[in-house]
Amino acid sequence: MKLEFEKCAIGVVACFAFIAPASAMAAPAVATIPVELSVAGMFAQADWIVKLVIVGLAFASLASWTIFIAKTLELRAATAKAREAHDGAIVLKSLDDANGVAALNGNALVTEASTELALSSDALNDGEGVKERIVSRFERYEAALARRLTRGVNILATIGATAPFVGLFGTVWGIMNSFIGIAEKQTTNLAVVAPGIAEALLATALGLVAAIPAVIMYNHFSRQISAHRALVSDTAAAILRLVSRDLSRGVASGKREAGRKD
Repeated sequence: MKLEFEKCAIGVVACFAFIAPASAMAAPAVATIPVELSVAGMFAQADWIVKLVIVGLAFASLASWTIFIAKTLELRAATAKAREAHDGAIVLKSLDDANGVAALNGNALVTEASTELALSSDALNDGEGVKERIVSRFERYEAALARRLTRGVNILATIGATAPFVGLFGTVWGIMNSFIGIAEKQTTNLAVVAPGIAEALLATALGLVAAIPAVIMYNHFSRQISAHRALVSDTAAAILRLVSRDLSRGVASGKREAGRKD
């Protein structure tokens, strides 16, 4: 009995001695992932479709920031100029006094009002008709101004709306590649699954990086443009009051516009 027990013990020890080295040698091979899971490494090893998605999202993000810088400078300069024109117009008593205000020299609203007074020089007795035509000119000018100010801003809206879905497409493609790798290699080893999942997550992340700032920028510029248009509308109302005063006093004429053209 004792002899049989000793034989069994020796057999177990020998078995562990045989298995342990083999396990120790096999373990590093299982744990090793033959890919570089950095941003540059994931991009270099990604499928060409995923690369195309990533490059497109990078260009979209670059376009968003370019528009942000350019539009910020444009709106800042336009708003400062409009503020000066508004502050100058609200203190005047007559449209002719605009000649002495530097901020109103060459102002589009003053030019529109003066042009209409010149064209209506033989019908100034119809004050309501003159003011109605001036208001029409102001509305067309403000509409053109809105189109000019929103140029480029709509691109931000497009990027904000589409970038997440483009990133999602890259995500789906990367996950699909992961499942294809599993099917081809008949294994769920992390070395097989990780690259495709990493590519998918990178595409998703870049989609959000492009979309979130674009949406914030679009909302910011929408508020800024609305505020600028309100300021221009206030200036137009102030100039219309100047025209109304001149018509009521009977001093409105087209001489100022005619002299300016000459």
